[in-house]
Amino acid sequence: MGALPVPGFDGRIVPVSDDLITGDDVPAELLELAAAHGVLTEHHTFAGGTERVRASTLVAVLEALGVPAATPQQITHSLQRARDEEWRSVLPPTVVVRQGEETRVPVHVTDGASVHVWTEVDGAEPTARLSQHRPRRDLEQVDAFVEPRTVDGRRVGRATFVVPADLPLGWHSLHALSEGHETRATLVVTPRRLELPPAVAEGQVWGFLVQLYSVRSRTSWGLGDLADLADLAWLTAHRAKGDFVAVNPLAAAEPVTPMTPSPYLPTSRRFLNPVYVRVEDIPETAYLSAADRSLVEWAADPVRELTEDPGPIDRDAVWEAKKAALDVVFTAPRRAARQAAYEEFVEEQGKGLRDFATWCAIAEHLAGKEWPRELSDPGSAAVAALREELAERVEFYCWLQWVADEQKHTAQRVAREAGMAVGIMHDLPVGVHPEGADAWAHQDVLARGVSVGAPPDMYNQQGQNWSQPPWNPRALARAGYVPYRDMLRTVLRHAGALRVDHILGLFRLWWVPGGAKASEGAYVRYDHEALVGILCLEAHRAGAIVVGEDLGVYEPWVRDYLADRGILGTSVLWFEKDDDGRPLPPEKYRRMTLASVGTHDMPPTAGYLAGEHVDLRERLGLLTEDPQVLRQRARLERDTAVRTLAERGLVGDDPSEREIVEALHRYLRRSRAAMVGVQLVDAVGERRSQNQPGTDQEYPNWKVPLGDAAGNVVLVEDLFDNARLRSLVQALNTAR
Repeated sequence: MGALPVPGFDGRIVPVSDDLITGDDVPAELLELAAAHGVLTEHHTFAGGTERVRASTLVAVLEALGVPAATPQQITHSLQRARDEEWRSVLPPTVVVRQGEETRVPVHVTDGASVHVWTEVDGAEPTARLSQHRPRRDLEQVDAFVEPRTVDGRRVGRATFVVPADLPLGWHSLHALSEGHETRATLVVTPRRLELPPAVAEGQVWGFLVQLYSVRSRTSWGLGDLADLADLAWLTAHRAKGDFVAVNPLAAAEPVTPMTPSPYLPTSRRFLNPVYVRVEDIPETAYLSAADRSLVEWAADPVRELTEDPGPIDRDAVWEAKKAALDVVFTAPRRAARQAAYEEFVEEQGKGLRDFATWCAIAEHLAGKEWPRELSDPGSAAVAALREELAERVEFYCWLQWVADEQKHTAQRVAREAGMAVGIMHDLPVGVHPEGADAWAHQDVLARGVSVGAPPDMYNQQGQNWSQPPWNPRALARAGYVPYRDMLRTVLRHAGALRVDHILGLFRLWWVPGGAKASEGAYVRYDHEALVGILCLEAHRAGAIVVGEDLGVYEPWVRDYLADRGILGTSVLWFEKDDDGRPLPPEKYRRMTLASVGTHDMPPTAGYLAGEHVDLRERLGLLTEDPQVLRQRARLERDTAVRTLAERGLVGDDPSEREIVEALHRYLRRSRAAMVGVQLVDAVGERRSQNQPGTDQEYPNWKVPLGDAAGNVVLVEDLFDNARLRSLVQALNTAR
C-alpha cells in the first residue's frame, strides 16, 4: 500500500520554544490538563508496580487529541478552555442514555435567557415510520441551580432538563431554542441489557472457532470462502450438533497485491474482503456468454490446484484470479429485481460505501505508487474529479460489497435453517491500517500522530505497537458517533454474534506517540457508557450476541460492567488459574463468557501440550528467558492440567495427547460458561500455529491451511469423516 499523506498532526511536532515541556518532569497544570481530557498520568505495570507517564508523552497524546500543550503558556490556555468547554456549547454534542432511566442534560445559554428543549424521534425508527412523522416531545426543566460563568466575555447560565425514561430505543435528536437560535444534538437511547437467546441464557452452547481462509473445499479457489462457511455451518449443525461457527475478521484488505495477510489489520473494519466471495455462486454467472465463462474458468483453474497444497496459502494469487473473474461477472446483465436490490444496498450503505469504493478505485489506479497530496482529502476537488474519471471502477467496488454481503447473508441463513441457535459469529478487529480506506475516510474522527498498542506485559516486555490510529474520543462524540454506528451496523448485518477484539478498548486504549517506544505510551479513556451502549443497541437491532475479548490488563469493575450489559467475556483455559496456579475448577468459571482451551495466537492444543509455543519462539529468536526454564515451566503446566483432569475422572493413567485434548474440552463443557468454543484445528490434531505474535515475514502468519497431525490437508468434504474430529464431537456432546 503506497504511503498516504494525511493532513493534520503527525508525530510530536511542536512549536520551537525555550519553554518546551520535555522529559520526565510533569508540571501540575499538565497533570490537570491530561486528566481533563481523559489521559491517565500513571498506570499499573504487569509486575505489580505503578509507573508515571513522561511529560513528553502527555504532551504528544494531548496534541493528538487536538489540545495544544507544548509550552507552559499553551497548557495554561488549554486548561482554561477545558474548564469552560461544556459552557461554550448549548447542548452536549451527543447524549447517550439507557432506556428506562431518566437522564439530566445541562443546557447552556446566555444568563437569564429563556430556552425551550425538546426531543424528536428519528424518522428511521419504526415508531416514526408508522406515524409518518417525527414525534416531538418537550422536556421538563428541573430546579438545579448552578452559578453562572463568564466565558469568552459572555455571562452563561445553566439550565437542567430531564430526558424521560420512556423514550423508545434508537437514534433520536435533542433540540434547544434560545434567543431565536436552534441547536441540535444526537440523542441515543440504548438497551439497559442485551438479551441473550434462550439456548445461551438458560444453558450452554458450543461451536467451532475457525480461520475461514484455512478451511478449504474441493471447489474453493485456493482459500476458504463464504460458500465453504455455509457448508461448514450446515455440517456442524447436522453432524456435530454445534450451535455456532466463529470466524476470523472478514474485513476488507487492499484491492491490490500484496495484500496484508493479517485479518486484524484491515483497510476497513466496516466492509468485507471480496477474496471470500465464491464467484460461481453469483447469480449473474448464469448470463455469461460461453467465452466469458471460459475466462472465469481459466482464472479459477490455477488457484484451484492450490487447494490441496499443505504449504502457505497464496492470498495474492487467489485475489488476482478472483478479481479477474469478478471483472468479467460484473459486466453480466442483472434482472430488474436484482438491479433494484443492488441499488437499495448502495443507498442504504450511503456515503460510507461510496468513499470506500472510491478509495479502492484510486488505490487500484495508483497501483502501489505513493498517493499525491491532493488526493489525501476525500472531500477535495481532486478526489471528486478522479472519482468521476474512475466511475466504473467505483461502481465495481460497490458491487463487490453487495455480492459479498449476499453471500454473508446466505451463510447465516443456512446456519439458522440447519438448526443453529446462534449461527455465524463474526469478528471485529480493534483498528485499521494507518494508510487504508477507513483512515482516509475518517480523518476527522481518528487521532493522528499516535497509534494503538499495549504496555509491557509478561509476554511482551517491550510493549506493543499495533500501528493503528485510534478513535479520537472528543471528535467521535462531536460526530454523534455516526462512523462507529455505521461500522457496527454493517458488520452486524447477517450475524448471529459478534466477537469484539480487545473490547477493553471501549474503556481505554494505550496510545503510543509517533517515534516513541511502545512502552512510552499512555492510556486514554473513552466514554464507555456511550460506546458499549451503542454496541448493545446495534446488536439488539441485529438480533446478535456480543462476545468481548477481555483478556489482558483491565480495571476490576470492567468485566462486571460488561456482564451487566449482557455482553459475554472470554475465558481461556490455560489462563484461568486458581490461587494455587492450578486450572480453575469448571464450577468457578464466569457464567457470562465464551470459554475455549486456547486462542489463535497460541499453537493448537496438541502443539501446546508438546511445548511448541516454546520451540517455535526459540527457533524465531523471540525468547527473552532461558528456553530450558520455559520448557520446564511448560511441562509443569501440562502435568498440572493432566493431574486435574485425572482427579475429575476425565483421563486415566498415562493418557495420550488425543485423550488429553478431548478431556480439556469436556472440562470446559462442565463449566458454567454460556458458550464453549472449540478451535477447528484442535478437532483434527493440527499442531501448527496460525499466528505467532512478534513476527512478520519470519513466520507464515494467517496463511496456514487446515491440516491434521501428520500435516495432511483436511478439506471441508472430509472434515466430519475425520476420526479425531468425530471422537471429539462425541466427547463434547456427552460431557454434560
